[in-house]
Amino acid sequence: MAKKKYKFNPDTLSYERVGISFKEKFGKILTYLSSSLALALIMVVVFLNFYETPRSKALKRENQQLLSQYELMSRDIERIETVLNELQQRDDNIYRVIFEADPIPSSVRKAGFGGTNKYSHLENLSNSSLIIETAKKIDVLAKESYIQSKSYDEVLEMALNKEQMLASIPAIMPVANEDLKRTASGWGYRIHPIYKVRKMHYGMDFTAPVGTPVYATGDGKVVEVSGSKRSRAGFGLVVKIDHGFGYETVYAHLNSFNVRQNQEVKRGDVIGYVGNSGGSTAPHLHYEVHRNGSAVNPQYFYFKDLTPQEYERMIAISSNIGQTLD
Repeated sequence: MAKKKYKFNPDTLSYERVGISFKEKFGKILTYLSSSLALALIMVVVFLNFYETPRSKALKRENQQLLSQYELMSRDIERIETVLNELQQRDDNIYRVIFEADPIPSSVRKAGFGGTNKYSHLENLSNSSLIIETAKKIDVLAKESYIQSKSYDEVLEMALNKEQMLASIPAIMPVANEDLKRTASGWGYRIHPIYKVRKMHYGMDFTAPVGTPVYATGDGKVVEVSGSKRSRAGFGLVVKIDHGFGYETVYAHLNSFNVRQNQEVKRGDVIGYVGNSGGSTAPHLHYEVHRNGSAVNPQYFYFKDLTPQEYERMIAISSNIGQTLD
């Protein structure tokens, strides 16, 4: 029970009861409320630090489950990357080798993502490093999968064109040479017959009488019919055939032509006749094979003409001659 307060009044010579003012009441109420609020805040802080609510427990379990899922996803991505790498190796070293196609450069397969940081919106999340790393792996995997898919489309197209490619690749000798006696100088460094210096011979020479037929060694299109019979420099009369698939063949020192420019030819068609034009020292055919713009050794392209034993003999004959005929 609250104590009652009294004050002595000298005028009336008596004690009079004193009432509490509104200001005093408001001050007391405010003090009470402030004390209660402070106590409540202290209790809340203590409760949150030392006790978990059912909702916080549920959120913590959910976060832990999400982390576990991310870790499992990361391991699954690594297994998928292993499978994709095996597919890439098979594509480059088997399928593309079969179809004589260049492998896809690693700089293309493993190219990164340029521009701004596309993962900046994830940096403020808890466990952001794990989430960002997983997102990067998924993006790289998607890009490499797309490149591999396009590669298989290209391989499929090459497979559908395999028959045409086999017919187009140079595969026979350009002159009749059953006994191999017409094989003259081969690929490699030889003594030039005119200048008498050691020079690289980027082809193979076949000796034959003037007028001997010269054959197209694969299907293709005649892209050059040119030269001069009288000039004593260069290849003289020349026919060049584009076989597609990166292959071209050159037939030089001809006596005359049997084709015109832009004409389509088949393997075995007579395209001209052996001569002694240009910088030639005797009637013969100079024959070259080009692959993707570079000269390659023609001896690798007679597989439809020669047995293994004949091939070895042809190589021995062409290697023993130290001087070219052009």
